[in-house]
Amino acid sequence: MKPQAEVWRCDAGAASVAVLAIPGSLERHRSFDVDVTLVVRVPQPLAGAWHALTVELDGQQKWTRRIASNSPGQTDGLDYHCRIELPTGRALRVRAVAGASGSVLRQLVVEAREELPGG
Repeated sequence: MKPQAEVWRCDAGAASVAVLAIPGSLERHRSFDVDVTLVVRVPQPLAGAWHALTVELDGQQKWTRRIASNSPGQTDGLDYHCRIELPTGRALRVRAVAGASGSVLRQLVVEAREELPGG
């Protein structure tokens, strides 16, 4: 029987930290597409507003960005994507940290979707 693709998700809402923990599988090697999405509400006028996102995989910083917020009176954001291989038995911990000045955190989401071989 073919295994079902795993989907793991952590929606932290307007919190500044989201942590997604994927336990190890003793049955098989797995490949995941990991996506982190930050959405902020941008003030009108901008007045120097910015937002930032840092992504850690298993405690090691893999990516960080801080940018000026755009689209006054609307939303703006940052996205991060990577693919990670998890050998049999290996777990994964994804930690996303958001920051903002002037802009207001609206949503911080971490999602991992397994890609099955031949799928």
